Amino acid sequence: MKALTIRQPWAGAIAHQTKRVENRSWKLPAKHEGSRILIHAGTQLDPDAEVYGPHLGVYGAVVAVATVTGCHYSEDGTCCGPWGFERVYHWTLADVVALPEPVSAKGALGFWTPAADILTAVQTQLADTAAAI
Repeated sequence: MKALTIRQPWAGAIAHQTKRVENRSWKLPAKHEGSRILIHAGTQLDPDAEVYGPHLGVYGAVVAVATVTGCHYSEDGTCCGPWGFERVYHWTLADVVALPEPVSAKGALGFWTPAADILTAVQTQLADTAAAI
């Protein structure tokens, strides 16, 4: 499973709000379409972000798991509600599961491969969450 680092407050909005699109300047590589990925909150706050609701306040940690379902280019940004930016690629997300406890991890640019202990910690939380339902 790969991970994707996303600046706050966007990672928190994916994990705990309704953000189901990630805005990127580059097209989603086809091999990642349909993949489950870890959503990693980066160590920096996006200075241009307009915060929608409460701020998560978590940095440098995996906060959720999601499926990347597709990618399209948007000229005007209106196709993906309030979260879509204009003149960028929209990576659509589904099946988002927020982790009960963030898992500390060092992120990277682009897709990156998490260490085995990070994957184990995430998988344990997902199993515990599923068992509680």
